[in-house]
Amino acid sequence: MADPTTSPEDHGKVNSNDEDSDCRHETLYKNSCKDRRRQAHTQAEQKRRDAIKKGYDDLQSVVPTCLQSEFAVGAQKISKATILQKTIEYIKFLHKEKKKQEEEVSRLRKEVTALKIMKTNYEQIVKAYQSHPQQGANQVSDQIKFNIFQSIMDSLFYSFSSSVSVNSFQELSATVINWIEERCKPLMLKEFVVGVLQQINGQLY
Repeated sequence: MADPTTSPEDHGKVNSNDEDSDCRHETLYKNSCKDRRRQAHTQAEQKRRDAIKKGYDDLQSVVPTCLQSEFAVGAQKISKATILQKTIEYIKFLHKEKKKQEEEVSRLRKEVTALKIMKTNYEQIVKAYQSHPQQGANQVSDQIKFNIFQSIMDSLFYSFSSSVSVNSFQELSATVINWIEERCKPLMLKEFVVGVLQQINGQLY
């Protein structure tokens, strides 16, 4: 029921004031939501930047080339681009070192295998000699056989060492092949072994 003391014009003013108040509340609510979204976005962006900064700091602390004197405290601050470049170079260096280590391990394994084979063969020779020590008056001793073998291997190794380069694996591969082709031909090996036998024979008689 309308207030008899209020005129129609007054009723219109009251309704208008209520609508203005509702609009103000709605505007404040919208602004508050925008502020919260803006604040949340700002916090998320700050976390992202902090994570990126920490990542660059961690890279700089573990990559040795980023800790050199040129980037020491008090010098010009190292840039992010430089950190990334130094990190890439360091990773490439580690890959090369890993490859070298794998090649060295492979070489050592081959040497171990060869030594095991030689050990087994030598043990068999010794066992056979111990089983038949007087197999013949003119039988050549194991020591003489070993001396012949040692002379052949020593000379071959001297030739190998003077012909093969170990500056890099590529040079090693190339020079080994050249050494085999030039120094290990059947005729050359035959002449070489005959010379060793003649030398040993001269020492015996």
